[in-house]
Amino acid sequence: MKVLGQFFTVIRRDRLLVVCATFILLISGLAAADFILPFFGVQLTGYSYDQITDASLKGPSIHHWFGTDVNGHDLVSRTLFGAQISLLVAATATLVSLTIGVTYGMIGGYAGGRLDNIMMRAVEIAYSLPTLVLVIVVVTTLDDPTANLLHVLGLNHVSPRLVLIIGFLGLTEWFTMARIIRGQVLALKEQAFIQAANALGQSHFRILWSHLLPNLSGLIVVYLTLTIPAVMLDESFMSFLGVGVPAPLASWGTLVSDAAGLINPIQSYWWLLVFPGSCMTLTLLALNFLGDGLRDVLDPRVKKLRHSRHPGRVRRVEGSVQKSPHRLVSFGVTRPVFFDSLCQCPSTA
Repeated sequence: MKVLGQFFTVIRRDRLLVVCATFILLISGLAAADFILPFFGVQLTGYSYDQITDASLKGPSIHHWFGTDVNGHDLVSRTLFGAQISLLVAATATLVSLTIGVTYGMIGGYAGGRLDNIMMRAVEIAYSLPTLVLVIVVVTTLDDPTANLLHVLGLNHVSPRLVLIIGFLGLTEWFTMARIIRGQVLALKEQAFIQAANALGQSHFRILWSHLLPNLSGLIVVYLTLTIPAVMLDESFMSFLGVGVPAPLASWGTLVSDAAGLINPIQSYWWLLVFPGSCMTLTLLALNFLGDGLRDVLDPRVKKLRHSRHPGRVRRVEGSVQKSPHRLVSFGVTRPVFFDSLCQCPSTA
């Protein structure tokens, strides 16, 4: 709760972060409302995302705020529905990669030795592979078998291509997270509070869950916000190549791809590219700026550097570090003061 309060304090003081957070909440809220309430988009624009009209390739007007595409679809409805797909793919795949990366990195860093070497060599081998190319090959190959499996399970309304994109993007985006978490665990497990927990006979699971994971939460949140834009870009790139979500579904990447196919020197349908591309670009920028703000609050190294540049603030921060006579919180690392006193050697006068 303290970290969350610090984050909102930083956001309130930075107008850029306020704008970024507001924009993300607005886009996410509109996409969620359109998903939860099926008629929200129709009430907002007057058209559904798959409704075909006679107004083909019409520019922005009162009736069609963003214009229409080649099939007469209202571009506002398509952009709003594309936000659902893009944000759903990015958020779900990021959670998959986060779960795998954090678990893998914590086990490797805490175990150490030969097991750590084997696990990290496997990550380095995976790094050398063209992951996005492999994802495209796997998605196109397993499309029909996944559709048959979903049919057997009674999930005919679920797009098999969408399931494959979410799953395999999540399975290829966890390598960086695993290496970062492993490095932090290697440093944290040498701290006195971890050695004290081992001396008290606590189980390895309890040490990982109760002592190491809370001290990694800031770093996890930072790279979580930075992984979402990366996954969104990968999905957009796949959609641009024609291996994204199938029609009539649409993501921001497929909308940009459709617009690029209509670019010619004779007639410029600029609205097809400007509006979906602007929404995607602004969302990516807002997520990156928000990630930087989170890093300023939660990353111990950045916080320490900021305090060294402003020595007048160090006394206030250090004065707020001591929370109670029994616990000491220092840059996200929590340990009992009692164990620090045990580690101190008596002075010889």
